[in-house]
Amino acid sequence: MHERGAPELVPDAALRAVFARGNRVGEVAREHVPGGVLIEIDWRRLSHAVRETAKVIADGASVIYEACFAESGVFVAVDVLERAGDGWVLAEVKSTTSAKATHIDDAAIQTHVVEAAGLSVERVEVMHLNRECVFPDLSNLFARTDVTEEVRAHLPEVPARVEELRDCLEGDLPDAEIGDRCKTPYDCPFMGRCWPELPADHIGELFRLGKKKREELTDLGCETIDAIPAETSLTDMQVRQREAVVTGEVVVEAGLPERIRDFELPLTYLDFEAINPVIPVWPGCHPYGQVVVQFSVHHEDADGVVEHREWLAEPGRDPQEESIEELLAATAGARRVAAYHASFERSRINELAKRFPQYAERLGDLAAKLIDLLPVVRGNVYHPGFHGSFSLKSVLPALVPEESYAHLAVADGYTAATALEAYLLAPEAMSDAEREKTRRDLLAYCKQDTWSLVVLARALRGLAGGAG
Repeated sequence: MHERGAPELVPDAALRAVFARGNRVGEVAREHVPGGVLIEIDWRRLSHAVRETAKVIADGASVIYEACFAESGVFVAVDVLERAGDGWVLAEVKSTTSAKATHIDDAAIQTHVVEAAGLSVERVEVMHLNRECVFPDLSNLFARTDVTEEVRAHLPEVPARVEELRDCLEGDLPDAEIGDRCKTPYDCPFMGRCWPELPADHIGELFRLGKKKREELTDLGCETIDAIPAETSLTDMQVRQREAVVTGEVVVEAGLPERIRDFELPLTYLDFEAINPVIPVWPGCHPYGQVVVQFSVHHEDADGVVEHREWLAEPGRDPQEESIEELLAATAGARRVAAYHASFERSRINELAKRFPQYAERLGDLAAKLIDLLPVVRGNVYHPGFHGSFSLKSVLPALVPEESYAHLAVADGYTAATALEAYLLAPEAMSDAEREKTRRDLLAYCKQDTWSLVVLARALRGLAGGAG
């Protein structure tokens, strides 16, 4: 309201993808409450939508989608409004798999306005996705959780909250204190303006820093990690991190040579990319179920010679069984298979084995070969450049500065997942050139992930040689 053109309010690709998911869920929800009248909303003419809603109610509609009401300067659009005898059932549609505490706020303000408009709300529900739903049977895609009692308990607070918000909007730019409220229930987009720039190696980077320990360090006057007194009680990981920050050098534990022994050559490196469609589209899948749609495999033989294999699903067809066949072929003969945060790859392999029992034995053998580089790094190595993170994108450039994702058009997992969903589930929205470029970018990203594991393992072997 105070700065409508703020750049922080321009949705990026990730947020647009969230919006698209929510809109899609809302559209599908209407199919599960059929026979309704949709109120078309023109945000420049909200009063027209309110009048149209009143007309539809007067005409006896039993179900209304996006029913619009405005009372005392508060406008709401109810996702699904169903007539129930002399009253109404108000349903708020959410793309989550359960009703959340934050949904009560939404339902309460809607109930407050709808009842102020003269309707009797008999029941309030959150209509959310049902994890038990399995494609292709989408008849139980949604579950409806009755939140009437919670909403009724919340209603007395609504008028005061409305006035509080009105004062905020009509007054000067608010001068609010920063704190946990800026991240609850979601991160405020303006944190970059309000929060001070933190010094390098701020104590907030301390690995798994709990609230109590943070308060303790703050009371000691410690703003940065190197200011923490040596006698302070810290975890082994935090001690290693403090030492690295104080010395400016990588810290290597004496146990690294033993831990890296499992990663001797020959070794195969594996990385999966998966998507989790909000509404399942392939047999056996649940809402938000992870589906492997891409992988990269690098194999390094005993002489250090590296070979690469890759696979990316094609738009328009079920990738699941094909992914298994391609994966088993790409890892055939592997002695051990290294991944980073291997629990992800192991979980996907186990899910495929359960869904396709004819491959269960071979997939089980593959899962048994998985070994994980993440705990090796986290338990034995700390570089000041990690800045408290053990993600591959933090670890790799610190230990192997010449390696980077900066040259890639797709350079992180979230961007990859968003691009994969668009490429596989909505290819018609792309031109042929856009599809081909997206495919190249996705292959390059996944290939970089497993190549990163090759060079990371080499770097760890080098550090192990100098350990002790």
